[in-house]
Amino acid sequence: MKTHFRQLIIVMVLLLSMSEARGQILNIERMRLKKDTAKALLIKGTAGFNIFNRSAAADDPVNLIGHNLLINAAYIPGKHSYIFIGRSDYLKINDSPFLNFGFLHGRVNFLRDEKFNYEVFVQYSYDNFRGLDPRMIVGGSVRHRLIQSKTSDLILGIGGFYENELWEHPLEENNVRVQFLKSSNYISFRTTLSEYVDLNMVHYYQVGYDRGLEQFRHRINSNINFNTKITDRFSLNNAFEMSYEDKPIVPVTKFIFSFNLGMSLDL
Repeated sequence: MKTHFRQLIIVMVLLLSMSEARGQILNIERMRLKKDTAKALLIKGTAGFNIFNRSAAADDPVNLIGHNLLINAAYIPGKHSYIFIGRSDYLKINDSPFLNFGFLHGRVNFLRDEKFNYEVFVQYSYDNFRGLDPRMIVGGSVRHRLIQSKTSDLILGIGGFYENELWEHPLEENNVRVQFLKSSNYISFRTTLSEYVDLNMVHYYQVGYDRGLEQFRHRINSNINFNTKITDRFSLNNAFEMSYEDKPIVPVTKFIFSFNLGMSLDL
């Protein structure tokens, strides 16, 4: 049994290492498709499916099934852009779902190339492993392009949203529904340090007042991506993401993070 447990841990780490930290903040900045001047419609999709069946004993089977899907689409007919992002990650061990996470996100960016531009968005998400299903938000923001050059972009976003969440309590047999108005602000920085090195950072801060607690609830999320081109065909990709919530609605881990080190080969 211990051998099987170790095998499962190894497989789960390999599968989960391909995903981001399961924070409640969607880093839209790092998922924006860059405009191809020859195309108004841009679509990028990735999908994966995993099946695992290995056991040392016939009467002690270990079956693992998992899939992941990511769709990132942008329609940019002129001054405005229309963005849609969808994601689904699922992992089941024997008859027990272990990971079930996903979201649908829609956004309109008005006057996208101006120094000041504006956005409205809606989002549906769920994270059954942490007991969240569903989370619904609707909101908007003002984006200010502080720096724009051939090699660097610095963007400040200030906005707010309405949030409706339903949480399953991990220790009690009941659900907790909450509704908040929250301020949501971020700063995004992208730069090309050299012909071979790119850096991308996004930092979010969200805060809302809980009338029941008579206190503010705070969320912080940071994402750092460091990409190094070794040769024309070989690249090294590093990504670190962390998420912290000071007062979770139910007793779940306040601080979660992931560090991914990957290599890519262009054939």
